[in-house]
Amino acid sequence: MANYGIFVGFGDAVRGREQKSLDLFNEAMQYYTRLQGEGRIESWDVVLLEPHGGDLSGFFLLRGDKEKLAQLRVDTDFERLTARALLIVDTIGVVGAYIGESLTETVTMYQEALAELT
Repeated sequence: MANYGIFVGFGDAVRGREQKSLDLFNEAMQYYTRLQGEGRIESWDVVLLEPHGGDLSGFFLLRGDKEKLAQLRVDTDFERLTARALLIVDTIGVVGAYIGESLTETVTMYQEALAELT
């Protein structure tokens, strides 16, 4: 079961680059499907947000083993995909995410640290 995630958030396409943005979005979905087939990630989801006035338009959430996802973040293909997205989307963010067992461990660690400081 997945114990960690990578959140890949993205904003609106740069004006004039909407088609390239859509092409890269489809390429990213194919890439994440391939990673899942290879066992490098356990699963992934994509979410598109309704217009809300903020700078986050949607995100991908990749799920898997923390060590495998750490390796993925420095994989040349992953870095290249992110670099290309930076050129056609207003904002891109790649952030580690605690899910499953790691969420429980992180909350427990926070509680322990809080107890030490009070």
